[in-house]
Amino acid sequence: MTLRAGVIAVQGDVSEHADAIRRAAASHGEDADVIEIRESGLVPDCDVLLMPGGESTTISRLLEREGIAPEIEAHVAANKPVLATCAGLIVASTDAKDDRVSPLGLVDVTVDRNAFGRQVDSFEAPLEVTGLDDPFPAVFIRAPLIDSVGEGVEVLAEWDDRPVAVRDGPVVATSFHPELTDDYRIHDLAFFEQVHA
Repeated sequence: MTLRAGVIAVQGDVSEHADAIRRAAASHGEDADVIEIRESGLVPDCDVLLMPGGESTTISRLLEREGIAPEIEAHVAANKPVLATCAGLIVASTDAKDDRVSPLGLVDVTVDRNAFGRQVDSFEAPLEVTGLDDPFPAVFIRAPLIDSVGEGVEVLAEWDDRPVAVRDGPVVATSFHPELTDDYRIHDLAFFEQVHA
């Protein structure tokens, strides 16, 4: 089986996410055909989607301008998996608490942008994540804080008693950057657990 994985390639660690998806697929004896999405018309052909970090206001504006936003919403409505990380989480939220961001409402959470501080305040922490046997080495870079979660949202991991990874239906969203490690288990959790369910 070949999984068609789309990475929203407006900003962020596109190649790192592509590598992680390929490694996760290989661990299941499968291939991942990864495409970079910068325009409309490509999302409908994808089995899974990834929304990387970057600058949330820029990502939001470009998704709207290029007509990609409604395609992502349709992807989730069809119960296809999405992994949204850092700024991707902000854009995927129901409330970004920032008028410059047009949230897609894919994950029923409220977020605070840059709540963990500036770039200089970046850090790495071992996280206990639901579904993973061993701690995950989470990298936080100007990470958003998940302020509140709606009913039906599963909290997968917390740091300092605050949610930093959640699942809402087919969408897994993290405050941290799982692609900045050699550990692909978050990508595996987000995609292959659902694809093979």
